Amino acid sequence: MKPDYPYRNKNVPNSAPVSIRQEIIPFVPSQLTDCQKNRESVIGVFLSALRVPATTDKSSNFATETIITMKQKKILALAFLGLLGLTESPAQNHTNDSLMEKLTLTTEWDKTFPQSDKVSHCKVTFCNRYGITLAADLYKPKGATGPLPAIAVSGPFGAVKEQASGLYAQTLAERGFLTLAFDPSFTGESGGQPRSVASPDINTEDFCAAVDYLSTRGEVDPERIGILGICGWGGMAVNAAAVDTRIKATVAATMYDMSRVNANGYFDEADNADARYDMRRQLNAQRTEDYRNGTYELAGGLPDSVPAEAPQYVKDYFAYYKTERGYHKRSLNSNGGWNKTSALSFINMPILTYAGEIRNAVLLVHGEKAHSRYFSEDTFKKLKGDNKALLIVPGANHTDLYDNFEKIPFDKIEAFYREHLE
Repeated sequence: MKPDYPYRNKNVPNSAPVSIRQEIIPFVPSQLTDCQKNRESVIGVFLSALRVPATTDKSSNFATETIITMKQKKILALAFLGLLGLTESPAQNHTNDSLMEKLTLTTEWDKTFPQSDKVSHCKVTFCNRYGITLAADLYKPKGATGPLPAIAVSGPFGAVKEQASGLYAQTLAERGFLTLAFDPSFTGESGGQPRSVASPDINTEDFCAAVDYLSTRGEVDPERIGILGICGWGGMAVNAAAVDTRIKATVAATMYDMSRVNANGYFDEADNADARYDMRRQLNAQRTEDYRNGTYELAGGLPDSVPAEAPQYVKDYFAYYKTERGYHKRSLNSNGGWNKTSALSFINMPILTYAGEIRNAVLLVHGEKAHSRYFSEDTFKKLKGDNKALLIVPGANHTDLYDNFEKIPFDKIEAFYREHLE
């Protein structure tokens, strides 16, 4: 059956922009962190140990001398705590929004899907622990009250929040969840330099930073937060679930294991030391050339046309990223692609090493006809516990799960989150 795409991409030149509200909300803790509480407690104990004498002397000279002595001893205590790692440096204190990178965010509705009248939408920013400011779209069901379950969404790999992740986020918001679709570091409207680079560590952290942000919003129940990753960000989501115990439920849709595909090639056809050595040699030569030129050469996105003999999955990607259906001007896959040297860290750092230690719920969703199906099937073999599930969608290819409402199993995804974000 031909997929039904009932909407029209609004990124075409003659489209009329829809004005939206913009909301920039820095991370501002409402109370002392555990680190700060521990610090104040230990300072008190330390000062007590110094046996600072109490006095009732009212003379100004003695009073001044006592105050100076107290300050000196508190400074000494802080120095002591610094050696123990119990103090916080200014760079770690995100109470000042001046530490946030000032991003330029569009005020137009420039998504590849129509805006829903069932949810409210605004743009927000937040920082990850590497100091990179991320841009996101926040979707909230209209009329919703009380602490809500929340879901952070990102992907596909090389896409932006105006594409599939935003579609998932808005649809789940229509179903009662507060959702956050974000651009990963170095891409889209998010910050970070250089541009168009990927990292197994930093991009996993992006999901955890989204959980930081959601956990501090008043309308979110911090005990009911999930994440959803699409394509390459499906693997990042599973990796984030392995490290972040706050993530109560994880969905990976049409996932890629980006470490595996970079190190071994598609279908593991280059899974040998000689092939990896040759790839490392080429990529390190590219590093030298990039440094010499002062720029980062791009690998290129999807071509402007595909030959008849191209693999079907390349044709499927083209049909999404290079046509009115899914093209976006900020999407790497729609345009110049990733930096060539992005592959280096993935070759050297497997992202799913501890997937078997995830205790919270995981749902892997993949298309029956997808070339990438083996990533979900093999990842599922690593997972342990009766709260893990693999759902194969009959007849669906990889990109069907980007935007095809006839194939994306939203009912089952919603039921999964309802069960595990109780």
